[in-house]
Amino acid sequence: MNLARGVAIVLAATMGLAQVQTPAIEPQVESVLKTFFGFTPSDIGDVQRGRIVRRTIPTSTPGEIAVVGALRVHASKKTFVDRVRDMASFKRGPEILQIGVFGNPPSIDDLAGLTVGPEDFDPDDCRVHDCNIRIPADAIERIERAMDGGVARDQARAAALFKALLVEHVRAYLTGGTGRMRQYDDGDKPIRPENQFAGILANAPVLRAVVPGMAEHLSDPASHPLEGAEDIVYWSKEKFGFAPFITVTHAAIVCPSPALCVVASRDVYSSRYIDASLAMTLAADVPSMPGTFDLVYMNRSRASALKGMFGGLRRSIAERRAKGGLEETLKRLRQSLEKG
Repeated sequence: MNLARGVAIVLAATMGLAQVQTPAIEPQVESVLKTFFGFTPSDIGDVQRGRIVRRTIPTSTPGEIAVVGALRVHASKKTFVDRVRDMASFKRGPEILQIGVFGNPPSIDDLAGLTVGPEDFDPDDCRVHDCNIRIPADAIERIERAMDGGVARDQARAAALFKALLVEHVRAYLTGGTGRMRQYDDGDKPIRPENQFAGILANAPVLRAVVPGMAEHLSDPASHPLEGAEDIVYWSKEKFGFAPFITVTHAAIVCPSPALCVVASRDVYSSRYIDASLAMTLAADVPSMPGTFDLVYMNRSRASALKGMFGGLRRSIAERRAKGGLEETLKRLRQSLEKG
């Protein structure tokens, strides 16, 4: 064997080995990464080689931050989707203090595991335009009347009133009935979460491109049911900032093809911090590598605290934290899935 031929054989073998070790990303997902998130060929190669690639997504909307991350997981896509279906277990982590899933229809019993202390809601610190949680003016006035009507202003009653409002809101969101919180009047400027969510959707055309009808479904599930969607509505109390916050999230699972499943979720209510949010997770089988899938996670959130005089600085800090936090979350998720 001459030297030239020997070198050629070695190079061919090496290239073949590289192809075996780094199978391609599912074509639709690769297109999404390049078209909507600006991933370069180098980024795509890093994902194929098992690295976590994450970045902030540029947005010109005040108060909005957006991040995306992608990684390869050596576990089955089915394992991931099954974990998501068990949301109360899937979401548990150091930042989750309490969590539970709403039934169909939602009831007050679904919130039995939620504790509402003064740090969560203090009726003595809640007036229209000056309340320690986000609720509409009419709800604030209802609570004031109920607490001042000859009934002792005890925390247990305040917690019961808050939970009743929350269940009423979730029922209205799911059925299209009355009682949905359309505006938060806890501060000087009212916040209309539906307007904020509509703005996020306008900035995230990727959702409509991947799952037609999903954006409308998350905006108004009663008027826009989505064929094949598995809906999960859950509540959680989470650590964040100077005090914990209570949030309700609607997640929908859809598998547009045998190779791809999508989990999209939105913030239905947040007692603090978040004006609106959208998350989307793509889980796609890796061609030619059974038992392995690529995961892409995107989150867009809006917060009033990121606006105003120091909004740019706060946003810069928030983006760095979000990007770092995303990597840690993706690492934990991969480790959990690969351990089985």
